[in-house]
Amino acid sequence: MDERSAQHRWERRTQQPLMGLAVVFAAAYAVPIIWPDASQAVTEACEVVEWVVWGAFSLDYLVRLVLTERRGEFVRTHWLDLCAVLLPLIQPLRLLRVVATVLLVGQRARMATQIRLTTYVAGAVVALMMFGSLAVLSVERESPDGNIKSMGDAVWWSFTTMTTVGYGDHAPTTGLGRMIAVGLMLSGIALLGVVTANIAAWFIARFESDDVEERRQTAAIEALAEEVRALRAQVAALSDSSGKVPEKSRT
Repeated sequence: MDERSAQHRWERRTQQPLMGLAVVFAAAYAVPIIWPDASQAVTEACEVVEWVVWGAFSLDYLVRLVLTERRGEFVRTHWLDLCAVLLPLIQPLRLLRVVATVLLVGQRARMATQIRLTTYVAGAVVALMMFGSLAVLSVERESPDGNIKSMGDAVWWSFTTMTTVGYGDHAPTTGLGRMIAVGLMLSGIALLGVVTANIAAWFIARFESDDVEERRQTAAIEALAEEVRALRAQVAALSDSSGKVPEKSRT
């Protein structure tokens, strides 16, 4: 119980700072892509910030692992967190750091009970669209056959890809760009499924509450009807008893 309480306190206290670091990571990742002519010092500073943020989320995972009582169960139930921690260490690519940090941010956001599902989905859509646009622009801008050369083209492509519309006016030509496209398509389908399921659950809950209220009102009406029948029976019995004349009074 003490370990679980300590873990809960840690997650509650570090939630907002980690979300703030995620915003810093997004800015550090976006600056070299949107500003390709940035100096070497700016680029290196942004890279350092990316690694520091990823390291903070990795440290958060390790601390939660230490504080939890059942470490084996924690690793099994948080395997995606573990993959996100180890992923950038396999091959030092910027895109892997992006994927890992996005996964870790998503897992920590799901733990926050005060974040509603709608807010989480909206944030996930914006984050995926932003990171997808930046990632595809970074790999497609230098491609000789690519037609995604500006941030506007990248955002438009991300929007049409996430919604699975796919107009085809902009499409990735590199292998890495197509991998990003697959990830965006799968994420868009998943988020659409979450929104649809949330709406369906809301309607079902509303109908169930209406049914419960209707059954309650029906039961109340039946109880009142039963009481009315009982009162009528008592009134009839009293009327019959008052209408009878005693034998002694007749004589």
